[in-house]
Amino acid sequence: MSSFDEKSEDEVRRINELQREVFDKIFRLFEPPLPEGVPERLERIVAAGGIARGDSVLDVGSGTGVMVPLIRTYQPAHIYACDLSQAMLGQLARNYPYAETILIDVRELELPDGSIDVVFVNACYPNIADKPAAFFNIGRMIRPGGRLVISHPLGKSFVDLIRKGTPYPLDDFPERAEAEALFRDFGFGIERFVDEPELYVLVAEKGGDAGR
Repeated sequence: MSSFDEKSEDEVRRINELQREVFDKIFRLFEPPLPEGVPERLERIVAAGGIARGDSVLDVGSGTGVMVPLIRTYQPAHIYACDLSQAMLGQLARNYPYAETILIDVRELELPDGSIDVVFVNACYPNIADKPAAFFNIGRMIRPGGRLVISHPLGKSFVDLIRKGTPYPLDDFPERAEAEALFRDFGFGIERFVDEPELYVLVAEKGGDAGR
């Protein structure tokens, strides 16, 4: 059975601090214009969340907020944007003041139990240092029947391109069978899996069949 690698608390905090330092320096690189094809693939990612009008949506690792205006087109009641980088969230707040920004590791986010309908983890799954705690907390916050969308608009091979120049570890995106094993313990069943050369989308439902 697959399981997440567990790191010590000191290692998690070291990795998170490195990420803060890096992204605080390069946050402007994540502003539009985006690479060719990425806006269209981001639209597919947001559509995969199945957001309904009045939903509450959490964007984990939101960065400067490239997903936020796309999420808003579905008329959710709340958009929460969570990130480790103050500079990233500062730019997001300037661009999209209607989103609520929260500077915190998602494992420590304290939104109420069952209060979120859709959670996006876009282009940041490899960066999450403490995945067991992060996905346990995400599972706590998502309502039964809610959806978790893990994605990357440049595909899972993009991690290999940037790994050598990154001062912290980056995990690979899981294949479908691995994902089913990884997320079952957090109450999720895999509902959709897309693995294209330039698009990765995993949609998991809280309480879905594979998670029972």
